[in-house]
Amino acid sequence: MTSQHDRTGTRIGMWLFLYTEIILFGGLFVLYAVYFHEYSAAFAENGKELNRVIGAFNTILLLVSSFTVAASLTAIRRQAKRLCLLLLAASLLCGSVFLVNKYFEWGHKFAVGIYPNSPLLASAPPGKNIFFGLYYVITGLHGLHVIIGMSLLALCLVLVHRDRITAHRFTILENSGLYWHLVDLIWIFVFPLFYLIL
Repeated sequence: MTSQHDRTGTRIGMWLFLYTEIILFGGLFVLYAVYFHEYSAAFAENGKELNRVIGAFNTILLLVSSFTVAASLTAIRRQAKRLCLLLLAASLLCGSVFLVNKYFEWGHKFAVGIYPNSPLLASAPPGKNIFFGLYYVITGLHGLHVIIGMSLLALCLVLVHRDRITAHRFTILENSGLYWHLVDLIWIFVFPLFYLIL
């Protein structure tokens, strides 16, 4: 009874934490909407400078990783420890490839002089400066959340391996999965806002 009560309390605490994360990114999306209304033509023009193929591939990676995280929870509940470990490893691989893609994408932008406070952006029209300012803030903050989520999943992988997460004790995996799903959900909004803008 106490274990069930603790699990319920932990889950409620996690949902409250996720709510604060939604408020954070929701505020940034509102800010984006305000500036998009003001500089819609500039946003559409500068959005074409982003690589849609990489953006779409990263979207697929995160969707696949969401599936593998959810499946890992199902696996551990069915006492399929090895399968759970493989699924968590697959999730970490997807997250790693996502970050590598983002590193090369940012690297290319830096190479052509498009980075915060660069001379190119400083002399550019306000719409371009604001667009890429929001791009770096939102995708950078999202990338930080991906790293945090991967750290949680890596911890879960170790705990599953050591039999600290089992079919009867999996709250940390469940909560880590919720966090990872939120990270994926945020990207579902980020992708069209920056990469598919018309």
